[in-house]
Amino acid sequence: QVRLVESGGGLAQPGGSLSLSCTASGDDITPYAMGWYRQPPGKERELVVLSWPAGSINYADSVKGRFTISRDNMKSTVYMQMGNLRPDDTAVYYCHALLGHNGYWGQGTRVTVSS
Repeated sequence: QVRLVESGGGLAQPGGSLSLSCTASGDDITPYAMGWYRQPPGKERELVVLSWPAGSINYADSVKGRFTISRDNMKSTVYMQMGNLRPDDTAVYYCHALLGHNGYWGQGTRVTVSS
């Protein structure tokens, strides 16, 4: 069982930046795909970015060039730097860990982009 705890988020102005962190406990995250999903108000949860253990990374088209994921397996932590934020980035952001058919979610952290 993997427990994921997100931190960061909050309020940012359009064009601003925010950072999110996700720390895992309960297992070594090295073999896991780690990433972030988000759920905008009134919408379905959607993929933001996924970092695969072999090194490949999949970004949603809407965040390419603006968001960057990184991971420190020794610290069991995944980071996401979000830049050039837009109002449509407003959402609850969830950390996700995936290994085979086993997927785990954090509790979510809210990001609001507004002037």
